[in-house]
Amino acid sequence: MSQRTIDTHTHILTEETMALLRKESPKAAVSIGPLDKESVTLDVAGMVYRPFPHGGYHVERRLKDMDATGVDVHVLSATPQTYLYGLEPALGVVTSAIQNDQMAKLVKQQPDRFMAIGTLPMQAPEEAARELRRAMTQLGMKGAMFASNIMGKNLDDPSFEPLWATAEELGAFMFIHPNNVAGADRLKSYYLTNLIGNPLDTTIAAACLIFGGVMDRHPKLKIMLAHGGGFTPYQAARWEHGWKVRPEPKKNVPSQPKDIAKRFMYDTILHSDKTLEAMIELVGVERVMLGSDYPYDMAMLDCVQHVRSLSISDAAKNAILGGNAQAMLSAKG
Repeated sequence: MSQRTIDTHTHILTEETMALLRKESPKAAVSIGPLDKESVTLDVAGMVYRPFPHGGYHVERRLKDMDATGVDVHVLSATPQTYLYGLEPALGVVTSAIQNDQMAKLVKQQPDRFMAIGTLPMQAPEEAARELRRAMTQLGMKGAMFASNIMGKNLDDPSFEPLWATAEELGAFMFIHPNNVAGADRLKSYYLTNLIGNPLDTTIAAACLIFGGVMDRHPKLKIMLAHGGGFTPYQAARWEHGWKVRPEPKKNVPSQPKDIAKRFMYDTILHSDKTLEAMIELVGVERVMLGSDYPYDMAMLDCVQHVRSLSISDAAKNAILGGNAQAMLSAKG
């Protein structure tokens, strides 16, 4: 049997899920509106995002797009627009559960095409830990996707310790996706909030997990960084040097950090064969997994063909296309 291609970075928000969120609370009101023949607008509590392509909410369109691009399996995750961390904790628990139940329902309907990772009420870390456990033990999810900061709070904040402990215990696949990016006031032009802000905030998250000591306290954590890890693989050696010459990085990390770039996993969304090949060389092929960011405008919908065109071995291609994800998402603890 040939290796299945597994896209680890996709987002979904069905109309049924939107209706359930609207029913639960006007504060979580989500709706779509007309835009063009390929996309709609996505309105989340009065904040309008555009474009939101049809495949983001229409399952049959998603399956057709998967077939057209040679993707066998989508790992479903929530849309960043519906993380909803600004809600009061009790409501955040409910909206996370709604989205997770809905994704699990899709996996049950299409087990050969879908897997899923949950969304969590990160504004309430202990509740986030409980929802992660429920998602994995009751819904069959593989882990969770969450933002690079939670309403401005970095991921090394002590309040998140219950989540990291639970994730390590469960062997959860924990995917950091940028949101609410740093420096937004200077990134208003030219779509820089995405072009620079997204990879920047992912990098901040990774650095905080390292220098906050989270990765040392929880060495079995499985952390995936979106969009090729932001700037992490290419600046990690600078962080290691900084630890040597400055006192500040030593605060929570008493021993010299080594091979920081190899503490994380990465998707393939770098929009360049040479850059992706360089990243693979830096971090190791075993830490790289197929990703598209479906269905958004910055997605690499040709991700399978992109990996197949790389100047790497066939074994490495197969690992990235699905072997690594299959092993990671099947592992326990």
